[in-house]
Amino acid sequence: MKKTIVYAILAAIVAVAPMRAQVRTFAWQNTQRQYMLFEPTGRDGAVPVMYFLHGLGDNITRCNDEMHFAPLAERYGWAIVVPQALSVSGYTMWNAGLGGSADDAGFLLALLDTLVSDGRVNPDSVFFTGFSMGGFMTHRMAIEHGDRITACAPVSGLISFAFADEVPVAPVKMMHIHGTSDNVVGWNGGSAYFGTIGISVDSLVRYWTDWNVCDETPDIDTLSDRVNDGLRFIRYTYTGGDAEFQLLKVVGGTHDWYQDSTAHDIDYFDEIHRFFTGGASSLGFNDPSYDSPQFRVWPNPAAGYLYVQTSEPVTLTIYDGMGNAVMRGNYEEGITRVDIQELPEGLLILADGKGNTRKIVNANVR
Repeated sequence: MKKTIVYAILAAIVAVAPMRAQVRTFAWQNTQRQYMLFEPTGRDGAVPVMYFLHGLGDNITRCNDEMHFAPLAERYGWAIVVPQALSVSGYTMWNAGLGGSADDAGFLLALLDTLVSDGRVNPDSVFFTGFSMGGFMTHRMAIEHGDRITACAPVSGLISFAFADEVPVAPVKMMHIHGTSDNVVGWNGGSAYFGTIGISVDSLVRYWTDWNVCDETPDIDTLSDRVNDGLRFIRYTYTGGDAEFQLLKVVGGTHDWYQDSTAHDIDYFDEIHRFFTGGASSLGFNDPSYDSPQFRVWPNPAAGYLYVQTSEPVTLTIYDGMGNAVMRGNYEEGITRVDIQELPEGLLILADGKGNTRKIVNANVR
């Protein structure tokens, strides 16, 4: 899925994008802002929510035609919000420090407040990702509103100079994905089309690892090169601080969102979702299969309680961060509310005895 930003071509694509999903409106500052909302079927109560922020000049209906958000919402059991940026000088763009004056952050948070008050989404499980300028805006949201966001994953978007000196309001769990051969938003902060547009990837790694107080030396993992696509994916994981930071370096990667796991070694959405729900794994547990709806756990982080959904009766065991079993119980199929107020704070691993595991953070304050 190529997304090279060439104005004339991009404008033509936006103009003819078909309307294949319902576009909703939200009144904000005397403007009817547009967005799409995709929700999983068969779920009771509030669910985690993931915002996807599109790139410069893009259109939410075209994004949906390419990315197919409804199946993703079903796969993950999450709500997915796809908001539309306003037009500035003929091109839709977020106010991420590169132009425009709209209070986009206010719009995104006001929309979140409405979805929370309607009982649709869980305010303790809020995630942001975005591509290109949407990645720039995701960084801004993390910097200025990280106290309301669980984790972020900007793709091919940097921190603009307008926000590079700001102090984040809170440590934020972050994954940044970037291609080494991206000439639209370059690794070094430059662009073949727009000049220098932000700090380099190396600089933003230092920015987030410093403010998250992470260890200086990362764990490095080269992902399996199972597809001959000319790409290598190398993950750098920084832990030991207040929030984890990951850099997914795409060697040979251009200004693309790699989604087809049959054509590439990974699917960005699945990799991001896996990071949002787990992150670093050093305890020897198998990575969960997030494609399966048979075992779901939310919210994450949890504040003393969590909900477990299974498609059949299970014996659920909960382990603490050291791998010690701290709770075990038998649960019927369906959705069960589990009290974890007496369990240790921090990382917990849930295993259903059938090879499925889930990681959550118990943020309960007793």
